Amino acid sequence: MSLLPPIIEFLKDKSVLILGFGREGKSTYNYIRRYLPEKKLTVADGKEQNTDDENVAVVCGENYLDCLDGFDVVIKSPGISFAEVEIPENTFVTCQTDLFLKYAPCKKVGVTGTKGKTTTSTLIYKMLRAGNVDCVLMGNMGLPVLDYIDEMTGDKTAVIELSSHQLEFTHSSPQVAVITNIYEEHLEHYKGGMSGYVNAKLNIVRYQGKDDTFIYNGSQGVDRFINPEEIKSRKIAVSEEDKLPFTLDNPRLKGRHNRHDVLYALAAARLFNVSDQHAAEAAADFEGIEHRMEPVGEYRGISFYNDCIATVPRAVMCSVEALSPQTLIIGGLDRGIDYTDFAADLENSGVEVIIGTKTTGHKIIDMMLSAGTKKQLVKAENLEEAVKTAYEKTQKGRVCVLSPAASSYNEYKNFEEKGRRFKELVRKYGGEK
Repeated sequence: MSLLPPIIEFLKDKSVLILGFGREGKSTYNYIRRYLPEKKLTVADGKEQNTDDENVAVVCGENYLDCLDGFDVVIKSPGISFAEVEIPENTFVTCQTDLFLKYAPCKKVGVTGTKGKTTTSTLIYKMLRAGNVDCVLMGNMGLPVLDYIDEMTGDKTAVIELSSHQLEFTHSSPQVAVITNIYEEHLEHYKGGMSGYVNAKLNIVRYQGKDDTFIYNGSQGVDRFINPEEIKSRKIAVSEEDKLPFTLDNPRLKGRHNRHDVLYALAAARLFNVSDQHAAEAAADFEGIEHRMEPVGEYRGISFYNDCIATVPRAVMCSVEALSPQTLIIGGLDRGIDYTDFAADLENSGVEVIIGTKTTGHKIIDMMLSAGTKKQLVKAENLEEAVKTAYEKTQKGRVCVLSPAASSYNEYKNFEEKGRRFKELVRKYGGEK
């Protein structure tokens, strides 16, 4: 009987390509090396890499994706798009998420959705902890799952935030799967656009068995995305209109969308026999998520909020409902999302001033101008100009929110970098040294 972990047993006699050598790729390499120090491996990445390992072949440069043929297993990092890639017939493409879900002996709760997955997964983790369930929070928030797998014994529970990128090449599902919602996002990453995106998300439930549980958005409905007959597990619909068994007055959980996230978390926590009282205590202690309706502070009499994680229109409108801003800053990378309905929603909202940055912010402003808007609209060249304009246009005692409705990759490395830059600029022009 082998003493090797199941993942290593699976990989030991196969030719392996680690595709992408960022944080997750390095985590995969380190995990394999822990048990197979001399196994021949190949690493491929668009950027130049050096592992200082004589048993590693390195493929780098703009054509690095041409090297897939000839490997039994490709362990892909989630950020790499296969929209234009043809997978060789005898090559099995997997990822850390897939390997963890299949081989880790612990219980697993997976959470995905276009929006709300970070809040929901964090709330589940806190509720389980409050109910004395031994659990670990990991996944999409930058914590590679293989970094934890050796400590995840059968008496522990993994709460895993899962992006569509992590789920795309996943062939296993967690015992408890949560889908908060599905809207247009990351369409350029997938073959088939929206259909490819949805198909990736649904891997979280597609491989569940009859003893597993699927928690989904009862207000949006699952039927539009998947044939219910494909789902073998028990289904729990969680709707916005459902009643909470406790009062929710945490200011970091304002709005119907956050209340919905609490309901998802409660449904999952109850499966682990967590009491409603413990769930209520966890919700009350929730400290919020950076970049999600995050209070920056009051400067020159104006309350600023950083909602840079809101990269789709639906998330922006949730913040508008919850925070009632006078001024809204939008804009980012154009990924082909149809903003027609969003422009109409903004026109019908209580927002008075809309500041748009390149590229989508300018596009949406042009749409609203063409429709004869009554709003104050300003095109800003960049985020710094947008913040300066916000100070000029927003009245004392009112609210300004950065909520882009687009990704940040046209000017920033990610939404985190953009959100932190926004906070710097608010403080700089608000007089804080």
